[in-house]
Amino acid sequence: MNRKLEQSAQWLQRVGVASAAWLSTAAWAVNDLPGGPAVRQLNLPEPATKIAAEINWLNWMMLILCTAIFIAVFSVMFYSIWKHRKSVGHKAANFHESVTVEIVWTIVPFIIVILMALPATKVLIAQKDTSNADLTIKVTGYQWKWGYDYIRGEGEGIGFISTLDTNQRILSAEGKPAGDDYLLKVDNPLVVPVGKKVRIITTANDVIHAFAVPQFGIKQDAIPGFVRDTWFKAEKTGDFYGQCQELCGKEHAYMPIHVKVLPQAEYTRWVEDQKKKMAAAADDPNKVWALSDLVARGEKVYAANCAACHQPNGKGAGPIKALDGSPKVLDADKMTQIHVLLNGQNNGAMPAWKQLSDTELAAVVTYTKNAWSNQTGQVVQPVEVAAARKG
Repeated sequence: MNRKLEQSAQWLQRVGVASAAWLSTAAWAVNDLPGGPAVRQLNLPEPATKIAAEINWLNWMMLILCTAIFIAVFSVMFYSIWKHRKSVGHKAANFHESVTVEIVWTIVPFIIVILMALPATKVLIAQKDTSNADLTIKVTGYQWKWGYDYIRGEGEGIGFISTLDTNQRILSAEGKPAGDDYLLKVDNPLVVPVGKKVRIITTANDVIHAFAVPQFGIKQDAIPGFVRDTWFKAEKTGDFYGQCQELCGKEHAYMPIHVKVLPQAEYTRWVEDQKKKMAAAADDPNKVWALSDLVARGEKVYAANCAACHQPNGKGAGPIKALDGSPKVLDADKMTQIHVLLNGQNNGAMPAWKQLSDTELAAVVTYTKNAWSNQTGQVVQPVEVAAARKG
């Protein structure tokens, strides 16, 4: 008996330790993220657009209507079963048909369906009305980041890549989540003005992705070779978050969306700053670069685009090939590595990077060929990348 009690005590102790460990993990300091997920969130997120508010209203209307139908139907059913059971002397009625009942159970569901369909159709049509937009932005899904190109309206000509912050990827690899915006922090958020209709045109470079921001009430697939569109009009300023909502590969969980909604005056200043940066960063495609300059430029390109998978030290991880000591990086034929960056390899496991400029690609190739233990002394010029791109 004592032995059993001792075993029970040990079992309870183990359960207590496991529970404490779980609670300590669950108690990781996380709070509601304004514009993003909330702790113990049960309902749809707080809407930031009229469309999202309409969707929330539809959700509650449908839920209440279906609950009322459920209660009514099962109440009648259980009442009939209980009050007319055989044990209290009732006998089953024997009738063939009732025109009145058939008319009622045809008309009533029809009315219910119409009551549900009318407001839902109204919202659906409004969701697809992308006309008269103040701003048009093309959103391109890549494995695993987003490309934003402002193609109409204030900010036309601005374009950039938005990817998960490198530190966030490191925290994930180490199993040490931190911050309310864990796995939602990006290097370059999408910036839009408040109170303006923004048309989003979606497409993809490789596989199917989905651009979704719950508080805007938008979700639109991004399909290679096709163009789809949606829109939103933010009613308030702030930061709003979403994620790719189409399973797109092993890094699917690391493809967040961050939209920053600014007052009109601040947005105008942001546009001016971006255009100044673009003008300053514009490269002469025929410029001949020195090795040291290309390495310095390439280190920044690598940190922003490559380090998340290949690691800052170039060692790779798991199925990700190491670049430090890689035969393709060390190959005397520079075109070997250039073609990998332009076209990808391993069925998309290594994505193509055609969206980067010739100078950026030349810089990152030169950097990897001269970083860590590689030290080949090889230099790749932008004109060589341009030639490979045409070939």
